[in-house]
Amino acid sequence: MEQYDRLYRLYAEFDTGRLRDHQAFVDLFPALDSRVALEHWEAVSEALAEQKSAIVESFVSDAPRSLATRPDIAATDNETAAVYAEIAARASRDQAFTALDLLTTYDRAVNVLVLDVDETLRSAGSTDNEIPRETLHLLTEFHEMGVPIVVCTGQTLENVKGFLIQGLGSELVHSGDCSIVYESGNGVFTPGHGADSKRLLYETLDETVVAIFEGVRSRLFRDAPADLRRGSHLQGNEFNVTVKPNAATGSDRARELIDDALVHQIDVLGTVAAEQIAANEASDAATNSSKNASKNDAAVDSTDSIESIDPTEASEWARAAYAAADPEIRAVLDSRDAIPDRDLANAPSSLTAVLERIDVAYYEADAAELTSRELTKPDGVAAAYDVLGIDDPFALVMGDSKTDLRIMEWVGAENAGIAAAPDHASEDVLAHVHSTDELVFDRGDAADMLRIAYALDRLAALEADE
Repeated sequence: MEQYDRLYRLYAEFDTGRLRDHQAFVDLFPALDSRVALEHWEAVSEALAEQKSAIVESFVSDAPRSLATRPDIAATDNETAAVYAEIAARASRDQAFTALDLLTTYDRAVNVLVLDVDETLRSAGSTDNEIPRETLHLLTEFHEMGVPIVVCTGQTLENVKGFLIQGLGSELVHSGDCSIVYESGNGVFTPGHGADSKRLLYETLDETVVAIFEGVRSRLFRDAPADLRRGSHLQGNEFNVTVKPNAATGSDRARELIDDALVHQIDVLGTVAAEQIAANEASDAATNSSKNASKNDAAVDSTDSIESIDPTEASEWARAAYAAADPEIRAVLDSRDAIPDRDLANAPSSLTAVLERIDVAYYEADAAELTSRELTKPDGVAAAYDVLGIDDPFALVMGDSKTDLRIMEWVGAENAGIAAAPDHASEDVLAHVHSTDELVFDRGDAADMLRIAYALDRLAALEADE
């Protein structure tokens, strides 16, 4: 109760709103070559220091000015009082009490951040697809507190490296405490760790899956309708196959292109998978014939046992499979009158087995993507933990899509973290977050959740010292 009472007193007796405004100005005011601007910054800095000193002095002397607070709260030392002042300077009353509730529930501080980028740290709808300066600054604060940062995204490595270095600085990104899980878990890049700096997890997949991804990539635009070829492009991935619109993300034109791309991508996947199955079975048959010939001095023709799958039928089976697996994909296929009348119980078993290993992801008006179900974001995060040396993680996981949900469910099952999501996240993500700690923040306002995590960590440190 002492932590609660001190927080209550902190926000009841002091103008913490003004304090946070001053802290934000000092933290985020851009460097300007102006004497007047510098003088104003210095004046605000002095006012900020005076406000913090007043909190420290009051908490140390234990002289509550409000009758609503308990007069018997023990006085604190300067170091403890200064921590409360820092909490008030960065977290609102609601954020601080949410942090205290989390501490009561888990009795742990966050010791790693696991963060999605698109529509989480930044939003096309509210931040012009840029990570806000406030969010970037808070990430640097966590870095200075010694909390590793794992950025987990479906984007390419080079793209993520570029905007992270631009936003956070090369020193932080290459500090050894920052890891990038890219292409939804297919690779992990943790600079500063020698031979372990880059791990290509997709190299662990078997030849069938790799061959299918290579086949889809090479044929996707070669066989695409002219409008789709002109209006979209392949993202420069190392492994995943991702179609992006040339139109602005979120626009009506982008939505039309990605919906068309999704249907075409599934069709090509079905065709390539069927061809790869036939090639594998032909290779196996040839191998068996060779073995029999060496044993019996007579070749045995095994080609009759090969399961032949018509490419057109394979595409229809693929549409039926992914429509059944994902309501969003089903809705897109239905809007294109592209759901075949096929009973999946009658689908070729070899084709079903292959499709079950490959995921199709749909991001409305943004991307259509193929990923391996055998490599997911949790695999990438686990590899990042290994490189970073995090043996007992308790993560703040922030994300908006089903690939992020897999991390949330993973840390939840292991009691290894908490989950947060923007209010426009997918229904399944929001259902999970509401069923756990209800950590939902406004679109583009990831800083809200980071401030809660900041307060949680400072409160946990205080409790550990007492």
